[in-house]
Amino acid sequence: MASEEPRHPPGPQRRQPQRGAPRRGEPHQGEPHQGEPRLGEPRRANLSGADLRGANLVEAHLSKANLSEANLSGADLRGARLVEANLSGADLSGARLVEAHLSKANLSEANLSEANLVEANLVEANLSGADLRGANLDGAHLEAANLSGADLSGADLQCCPLVDTNLTNADITGCYVWGVSAWGVKLEGTKQQNLFITRYDEPSVTVDNIEVAQFVHLLLHNEKIRDIIDTVGKKGVLLLGRFTEGRMEILERLREKLRSLGFVPMVFNFDKPETKDFTETVRLLANLSKFVIVDITNPRSTPLELQAAVPDYMIPFAPILQEGEEPFAMLVDLQNKYDWVLQPIFSYPSVERLIEGLEDKIVRPAEAKFNELQARRTKQLRVESV
Repeated sequence: MASEEPRHPPGPQRRQPQRGAPRRGEPHQGEPHQGEPRLGEPRRANLSGADLRGANLVEAHLSKANLSEANLSGADLRGARLVEANLSGADLSGARLVEAHLSKANLSEANLSEANLVEANLVEANLSGADLRGANLDGAHLEAANLSGADLSGADLQCCPLVDTNLTNADITGCYVWGVSAWGVKLEGTKQQNLFITRYDEPSVTVDNIEVAQFVHLLLHNEKIRDIIDTVGKKGVLLLGRFTEGRMEILERLREKLRSLGFVPMVFNFDKPETKDFTETVRLLANLSKFVIVDITNPRSTPLELQAAVPDYMIPFAPILQEGEEPFAMLVDLQNKYDWVLQPIFSYPSVERLIEGLEDKIVRPAEAKFNELQARRTKQLRVESV
């Protein structure tokens, strides 16, 4: 008798569902429901507002956990993984967070006063408005962290890398900053006073600027740096001008000649976008120099910087000008008002004539004026002391 025609088309045999097997679209036994983490994936714990005072959470895995407004005061979180965790508004006062992993964590408005954060990883963490008074951040990684509006008064920041760290409107009064590496730090509105730049076991030395702290410490502990600063002060000559591609030969020849005369030339070339204000840079370099040579041949930028630097620094300024060009109008006013702006302007028809006359027409008058100004300062000091 012929076999009955199958009801289903030829192909793989359809498996009959087993008793209790899930229907299509339902997870198999042991599989998570939609939205739940799969096996091996960390669950995002929701501990918002939890009371975890004094809890032992050593090396706990709490990455991406919600711990907002939680009470973790005095908790032991040494080595805990809290990457991208939400700890906004949490109470972590007195907590132990040594070597904790807190990169990209949200700690805004959190209370971390007196917390121990030695060598904690806080890279790109949000600590805006956080209370870090008296916290120990020795060696903590704060690269690109947001500490805007945070209170770090009295905190220990020794050996912290502060690279691209945002300290806008923060309070770092009385912090210990020995060994800090501060590069690209945002310090607008930052309150920074009495910063300790020495170790605990050394006599206290304080400064009022975290970026200055590194430099002052170098001066105190590196004799070679002091020698360099002393050399620059006695032999440094600042060259100011707009040395575009066609005028670079003038710059190179001036440098060579100054070196041959025993000076240390420092060059500030205005051949950059004119939208930027270089005033502070020029003022700093001028203050380190014995005298300044200013090429006013192309004075689109130079007048602004000169007007800012000349009144505040009794340093000889020697203007030079290529023949056929006119000096900017304000130069005469500066020469009349401040006798350290040398007269007359040295006009040069060629690079060769400039180099030939440099020693007699610029260097010697500038050195004579430098000595005169030094004597004037000394006399003023004597009068004030009497």
